Amino acid sequence: MRKNIVAGNWKMNTDLADTQELIAGLKKISKTSDAEVIIAPPFTNLYSAFETLKDSDIEVAAQNMHQSSSGAFTGEISAAMLKGVGVKTVILGHSERRAYFGEKEDLLAEKVNAALENEMKVIYCFGEELKDRNFGEHFEVVNKQISQALFHLDADAWKHIVLAYEPVWAIGTGETASPEQAQEMHAFIRKTIADEYSKEIADNVTILYGGSVKPANAKEIFSKPDVDGGLIGGASLKAEDFMTIVNAF
Repeated sequence: MRKNIVAGNWKMNTDLADTQELIAGLKKISKTSDAEVIIAPPFTNLYSAFETLKDSDIEVAAQNMHQSSSGAFTGEISAAMLKGVGVKTVILGHSERRAYFGEKEDLLAEKVNAALENEMKVIYCFGEELKDRNFGEHFEVVNKQISQALFHLDADAWKHIVLAYEPVWAIGTGETASPEQAQEMHAFIRKTIADEYSKEIADNVTILYGGSVKPANAKEIFSKPDVDGGLIGGASLKAEDFMTIVNAF
């Protein structure tokens, strides 16, 4: 049975004091849904967040990691380093990593491998840009992003994979993806996995929606049968907004 998850990606926001203040706000608000809650602060705040939340049901994830275990990679962080501060989940392939740092599927496959070898859970992100959708290539692009980074995995590895579909064209652009468009793509993703592996694996993988989920639209989006939660950006930086999204289930 797949899980409902709401994950907050804080991106390059919050210093240490902000992190503690935001976490305190989250802990004050009652959770009324059974969705799993994950937050991903910046690297500098991961240990503090983990220590503060280790007795709660909020999990701490990293926003990225390097594919190598160690070496002369100035400024990079390995899977073992993340695990050393208590972090066991990592976001990989986020649209901003792809756009600003040129990350492609071959590199992301290496990162996924490194995370799984270190017994970490992966939130793997993907999604088409506006030009892809305008040309009617959105299904093809998503298929490629999933297959080239993940379809080398054996079936057992999928229990450690969470997918996050990000329609890049609907994030901060003024364009809006409807709940029906989200459901259409999520159903396509599930069928793609079923065709490659099995219906059982497809039915059990959690697929999050990452297209500007807010308190006002979360309930309608999460009501779609193939949408299992959200990867939340800006709205995760306000405790009340984020927990309203969590409680939309």
